[in-house]
Amino acid sequence: MNDIKGKIISGVGGKYTVLSDDGQVYKKCSARGLFRLEKITPLPGDDVVLKKSGGDYSIDKIGERKNSLIRPPMANIDTLFIVCAAASPEPSYLFSDKLCAICEYNEIKPVIIITKSELAPDVAEDIRKTYTSVGYDVFVTSSMENTGIDELLAYCEKTEGICVFSGESGVGKSTLLNKLFKDIDCEVGEISAKIERGKNTTRRVELHKVFDKAFYADTPGFSMLDFEHFDFFKKEDLPYLFPELQDYLFKCKYKKCSHTGEDGCIVSQLVDEGKIQKTRHESYMTIYSALKDKKEWE
Repeated sequence: MNDIKGKIISGVGGKYTVLSDDGQVYKKCSARGLFRLEKITPLPGDDVVLKKSGGDYSIDKIGERKNSLIRPPMANIDTLFIVCAAASPEPSYLFSDKLCAICEYNEIKPVIIITKSELAPDVAEDIRKTYTSVGYDVFVTSSMENTGIDELLAYCEKTEGICVFSGESGVGKSTLLNKLFKDIDCEVGEISAKIERGKNTTRRVELHKVFDKAFYADTPGFSMLDFEHFDFFKKEDLPYLFPELQDYLFKCKYKKCSHTGEDGCIVSQLVDEGKIQKTRHESYMTIYSALKDKKEWE
């Protein structure tokens, strides 16, 4: 029998569901023992090759990954939709900026989605200006008033690859997903509820093929970022993960400037002048401090 090429769309308890290139779904596929010896764990998003042995299918090969994340466990992400609310809950620039930095490090495209804009339109506009000034695509939406949804859906229809929605609890992520992708309404809602309530399901990720060239996943695991316990990157990498700093990194008074307020720091000067967003620089300094205090062996 010929090899079957496909993509892992979910995995639970060492068993994987694979969607083949020709649209067939293969459930309860095991992974070769060799992967365990090589300390490789198959992840949702992996491109794989299946082989049949007896009546069962197993993952025989895993393709090269463009990126992979620890929590939630996923591979080959192309676009991350970062969902934040204008109000209820109060928006966290730090949360969004952490995710943007992780995206930059892993060559993932960040897209900002602002929900509940009807509750605080001025705040929504401030968030929009902050991230458009960086060069990111931003969508202002209201599920209650049904505004911005069509524009976002049109954008999603043109987006290819593996796409992930992330956001803190209460921002309306699942409500938004249900409006965008009605065909997976029940499934997405059930997955989200289980992940929020049960410890045994917090690591579950499931990809849904919504368009011909795109997979979408709802992953509440992204709500649990912790830079002090997960090695996303080092403090030396951080300046390169904020696009608005790139033109100024070597123009400070001192070559080893950390851009956290040293004498002669041009970045700090530009923040004072309003040319670099203050909230973004505050996030930068908070992340830098957490990375600086982290020991190499932790």
